[in-house]
Amino acid sequence: MEEKAIQDRWHELDSHCWGCGRSNDQGLQLKSFWDGDEVVATWQPEEYHMAFPGVLNGGIIATLIDCHSVNTANAAACKAEDREYDETPLSGYVTGSLSVKYLKPTPIDGPVSLRARVKEIKKRKITVTCSLFSGETECATGEVIAISVDTSNLLG
Repeated sequence: MEEKAIQDRWHELDSHCWGCGRSNDQGLQLKSFWDGDEVVATWQPEEYHMAFPGVLNGGIIATLIDCHSVNTANAAACKAEDREYDETPLSGYVTGSLSVKYLKPTPIDGPVSLRARVKEIKKRKITVTCSLFSGETECATGEVIAISVDTSNLLG
């Protein structure tokens, strides 16, 4: 597994996302790492992330799957282009669509882990599948279609 998180390789201008941006102190601070053909992450929920007593909020789950999958897509695009992650601008993939299936309630009493894989790479879109686990229990699955955009329009 890589030592440096994918999110920590992006340029400062690309690091303000609420779910995964290292520059957003109010955010979730998700950190994703290549591990073979998968991208993995571990994240610890807090009590203020719950929907019901002891259960993680579904919107937080969707955000984790979205951010983890889009970071997977951007990192995969860099690999496919034989570019380093920390080159500017980033590859420029953002969420085109997000689909989440909630399989079981996700407890907040321990860390959750995410595992994502690239399903398909096309010219302007990358499809990523992702699973969220509590321990060994798969609690949610998702699919993200990340689309290539001109990031200069996003960065102002």
